[in-house]
Amino acid sequence: MPLQLFRGSILHCLQDPGDSLHSRDAPYFEDGGLLVAEGRVQAVGSYSDFQSSFTEDTEVIDYSGKLIVPGFVDTHIHFVQTDIIASYGEQLLSWLEKYTFPAERAFADNEHAIAVAEFFIEELLRNGTTTALVLGSVHPQSVDAIFSAAQRKKMRLIAGKVLMDRNCPECLRDTPETGYSESRELIERWHHEARLSYAITPRFALTSSPQQLQRSAELAAEYPDVYVHTHLAENRAEVAEVAKLFPEARSYLDVYDRYGLLRDRSMYAHGIHLDADDRKRLAETGASVAFCPSCNLFIGSGLFDLKTAWEFGIRVGLGTDVGGGPTFNMLQVLCDAYKVAQLNSFSLSPYRALYLATLAGAEALRIDDRIGNFAAGKEADFIVLDPGATPLLQRRTSLTDDITDKLFALIMLGDDRAVWATHLMGNRVMLGT
Repeated sequence: MPLQLFRGSILHCLQDPGDSLHSRDAPYFEDGGLLVAEGRVQAVGSYSDFQSSFTEDTEVIDYSGKLIVPGFVDTHIHFVQTDIIASYGEQLLSWLEKYTFPAERAFADNEHAIAVAEFFIEELLRNGTTTALVLGSVHPQSVDAIFSAAQRKKMRLIAGKVLMDRNCPECLRDTPETGYSESRELIERWHHEARLSYAITPRFALTSSPQQLQRSAELAAEYPDVYVHTHLAENRAEVAEVAKLFPEARSYLDVYDRYGLLRDRSMYAHGIHLDADDRKRLAETGASVAFCPSCNLFIGSGLFDLKTAWEFGIRVGLGTDVGGGPTFNMLQVLCDAYKVAQLNSFSLSPYRALYLATLAGAEALRIDDRIGNFAAGKEADFIVLDPGATPLLQRRTSLTDDITDKLFALIMLGDDRAVWATHLMGNRVMLGT
């Protein structure tokens, strides 16, 4: 591959930039250059710094007037719920019965699984998401379908077969043994294949028996570098039901802890209704939480306390949680994250919002040595945002030269139209119109 130099305004986070509106941890190059070789970042800086090092083999891709940022990292999303996105009027437990379980039955059909997986991957890329942690259905072929679709794009993706052996329709149940064996086969087939990784995925404590949670923990012990991915304390009615099913546990989180599922490389979606002991335990075990503000607002689950989670030292990523979340677009999810923070008396700065959607997600998934910013050697997954994507964005961003103000406007007013291009390992896989 030729040496690639991408020109445009460039912004990324070296680490958590904190609450400052002018952070040194979020370097910005107004006329920047991103040098890529063999799919990996070689250097980033001012465009003028690279001009003297051009060779005849250097391919210059000019995105002047656009903003280049690392690709978005979605730390919680259900590909099998793509077709029920934006369904009306339910909270969590009734949502599952009315919409989720009927939709997931269809994934017994392999052709349906393949078709939805292909659409889902295209939709992620169209919205600027370059890495995702994905739930399949209980059917192993759903996982084969999503991994195959991601592999064709050379996309970094983590996924797993949902485990459910109770409190769900009979046609969607596995058993502790079949869940273990089918997951094990999928791990052997897909984990560390190209840019793919596997997640052991009990849906949540309501739909897995103690025996299934135990078998999940045994599988996690056999494969210590796979992920554990499940839901936690999303909805008050859900929390109450878990307490009835597991009366011996101190809390919802303690259920997973007792079965050895609370550990490094575990991702817990939501985590809204937690106490200080829960938060302390999440931090000390190295577990991560997926903050899903758009879904939490849409389904009426509550307000995640991002500030407190960060104060406890919990790793937090951002999740769309499609289809309970009504959008694939991480700019829109960040817009909701800002509003949720405001309701919790905390202002999420534009730079920290960018961090949340990029490097923080990579840190939560323990892949920040590979993606999340433009440090030399990292995989060149990035997106190009257009500050003039809509008439309103154009008018708003044309009134300022301050990148902080422009970034905040993009977060508040942007959607899929603002994603001009998406690149995986330097290769453009989506170009806007």
